[in-house]
Amino acid sequence: MNILEHRALRGPNYYSRYPAILMRLDIGELETRPSDTVPGIGDRLAALIPSLAEHRCSVGRPGGFFERLARGTWAGHIVEHVAIELQNLIGFSVGYGKTVDSYETGIYNVVYRYRDEASGLAAGVAAVELVTQLFSDDDIDLDPVIARLKEVRDAHMLGPSTAAIVDAAARRGIPATRLDDNSSYVQLGHGHHLQRIQAAVTGRTSLIGYGMADDKNWTKQVLGDAGIPVPAGHVCDSLEQALAAARTLGYPVVVKPLVGNHGRGVSIDVGDDNALIEAYAAAYLRHASVVVEQYIHGEDHRLLVIDGQLVAAARRRPAHVTGDGQSTLQALVDAENSDPRRGIGHENLLTQIELDEQSDRLTSQQGLTRDSVIAAGDIVWLKATANLSTGGTATDVTDHVHPEVRFAAERIARLIGLDIIGIDLLAETLTRPLEDQSAAVVEVNAGPGLRMHLSPTHGEGRDIGKHIIDMLFGPNHDPTQANGRIPITAITGTNGKTTTTRLIAHLLRQAGRRVGMATTGTIEIDNHVVMRGDYSGPQAAATVLREPTVEHAILEVARGGIMRRGLGFDECEVGVLLNIASDHLGENDIHTLDELARCKTVVIDAVREGGTAVLNADDARVYESRRWARGPIIFFTLNPDSEAVAAHVREHGVAFTVRDERVVMRQGQVEADIIALADMPISFGGHARFNVANALAAAAAAHALGLTVADIHMGLQTFHPTLGQNRGRTNLIDIDGVRVLIDYAHNVPALQALHELVNSLPANRRIYVASSPGNRRDDDIRALGAQLAHMHDALFVCEPYPRGRPPGEVAGLVKQGALSQDEAQGEKDQRSGPVEVVLDEHEAVAQALDMAHEGDLLVLLVEYIDEAIAQIRGRSLPTAPTISL
Repeated sequence: MNILEHRALRGPNYYSRYPAILMRLDIGELETRPSDTVPGIGDRLAALIPSLAEHRCSVGRPGGFFERLARGTWAGHIVEHVAIELQNLIGFSVGYGKTVDSYETGIYNVVYRYRDEASGLAAGVAAVELVTQLFSDDDIDLDPVIARLKEVRDAHMLGPSTAAIVDAAARRGIPATRLDDNSSYVQLGHGHHLQRIQAAVTGRTSLIGYGMADDKNWTKQVLGDAGIPVPAGHVCDSLEQALAAARTLGYPVVVKPLVGNHGRGVSIDVGDDNALIEAYAAAYLRHASVVVEQYIHGEDHRLLVIDGQLVAAARRRPAHVTGDGQSTLQALVDAENSDPRRGIGHENLLTQIELDEQSDRLTSQQGLTRDSVIAAGDIVWLKATANLSTGGTATDVTDHVHPEVRFAAERIARLIGLDIIGIDLLAETLTRPLEDQSAAVVEVNAGPGLRMHLSPTHGEGRDIGKHIIDMLFGPNHDPTQANGRIPITAITGTNGKTTTTRLIAHLLRQAGRRVGMATTGTIEIDNHVVMRGDYSGPQAAATVLREPTVEHAILEVARGGIMRRGLGFDECEVGVLLNIASDHLGENDIHTLDELARCKTVVIDAVREGGTAVLNADDARVYESRRWARGPIIFFTLNPDSEAVAAHVREHGVAFTVRDERVVMRQGQVEADIIALADMPISFGGHARFNVANALAAAAAAHALGLTVADIHMGLQTFHPTLGQNRGRTNLIDIDGVRVLIDYAHNVPALQALHELVNSLPANRRIYVASSPGNRRDDDIRALGAQLAHMHDALFVCEPYPRGRPPGEVAGLVKQGALSQDEAQGEKDQRSGPVEVVLDEHEAVAQALDMAHEGDLLVLLVEYIDEAIAQIRGRSLPTAPTISL
């Protein structure tokens, strides 16, 4: 088998409303070997992965997948189920999958859910290898496969602290976006509601507080000056200073690097000069300045304060083992590490204990080696600090904290100035005030680890993520930012997307909203262009949603982005579907208009419950998509007498239409007048009916977003078909008596719509420059040429985007279509005009400019809009010749 394509669809997509992996798989000769022709394959697979018995498949009950195997299914379908189950076996709960035929024999589109993208992709590759071995009757060892997948998981999964926050956000419907695959840098929410975190550090974390927590001496100074008990100590820059400090303080002491975390380089209960020399060397490896301080007798406690409130407390104990009188120290550690609760890194409740140099130093101080047999009941401490990351244990004691201790912890958070702070306190107990016992704060932590509180070894786990989310976004009942989202309006269709997107953004800006917009052409933030290019895909959506000032996101959504990566968001407030027409057929397994309609309706399916779908009632396929809508529907139509729309309005649905050359909104018995077409510049006095439809769609979306009739009127009245407001879309320029119309019509329906406008513009001759992208079917390219034949007096065919075809092939097909249409008209003198191929678009525009005279209309349907505009502005055109009588 051969994987032809393999990628993550990161948002709602053609196959699923949820993120999924798409694998385009060529199963080769296995096309002729369905599972019912391979003896014993079901039994072998059941023995290899017994948990597959839970897969229901299309049968709809446990064991359904194995029933399908027995009846006969193909290798691609088996790969789907194995890829799903491999993810389950490494700890990700996934269940959805589907495998569909393509238009090519033996090639299948295998789709399955994922939780972690890297792990999902790796599971797919592993599944193909395993299924290939199954069909080949090879011996299979699953353990190394699972081990490799766990390595991928561990390299990419979020740490427990970040995951707890992200999970809490998900419970409130707050979207989370990972901003860096190799760290825990995550964005929560969108636009002006967004917050960013990195583990337990937030965008609100004080830089001064963070620096103070990282500098142990500075921390002690601030807390000591405020009367908080801290151990006496000294910062030492040499071994001699460290020895002097220890003798002054009196042994035992603690030795640790001035800056550090996770207990690295820390030695406790250092009892003499020789031990101090060794401890100093360990600390010096971590930082040039070393702290020597008083050793405080007491239990190690961690107090967690979030937003000024103590939310959790734990008693921690360093990694240790207890002797049985028979086993060596190494054997006891091995036995402890066999506890299923212990894993590598953060994968389990506890971390495996690693015997390292620090462990050997501590055990040697106890007169032991790894081969020593430990007496029954004796405890051997293996680490100097009680960090869970080094094998320590934790017991939740939140409910037993004395009010005075609670007050002290919350006061420390205020003194250091951190929104999230972990306080390391040595004390005999937390049930008595600190002043009544041996106690001291030994350090504080910015970005503290949360695992000990989320899943303590003993006691009740605490929902720390919820406290952090409530701090960042306010309580859940706050409607202004409860889910951290901003309204997203997504616009799709075959034609008119860019104009409608720009018009909706303009309506919102005119009403005082701060808008982020992504279209074919630009990304704009609050009316400032920040990026130029084709930005109608999911990456552009992500860029807009990362902007901290944006209140509304207006996103053009093209077919290609949906098929390649899915939508760039999980749900939208308003989904606009303009039309379904023949374009891009033959790409990404989209070969029919019905399949194209299903692709486009992904946007409607992504409208949130209670959100609004804006649909073109004049397009039968768009009208049919109403079944995907999850909330109210607003129809728009150029036909005020549409019975379907009238029925919708009678049921108090909203519709936008045109009556007596005026845009109106209808609902129930009410009709609100909005604007005359003559007052709407992009309608060209009503002649550009396609722009009237775009304006109706934009008005409907604006209404769904809460704009008033007056807002909509003002926006429609002030949106012009100029280079500044709608660049490259029906821009009409006068230059030296020649009118130049710039547009992007690039398929037959768009040309048909443009034809009406062009015919309404008086002209001696209509001279066209046009092209077709090379990734269209031959018949579609010829059809475009045939449509152009109806429209021109002269046609220059260029070829800016051959898309892998030989030079001249695309332009030749366009010309062929145009000439064949002329011949079909019969008489030679009935031909529209000359058709000339000029492959370079710049040169084609230049020749058209040379041909044009005063009174002509030059129609430029170009890819490189800015270059064409520069050509026009840089030339004076000849006037029409005069004739002397």
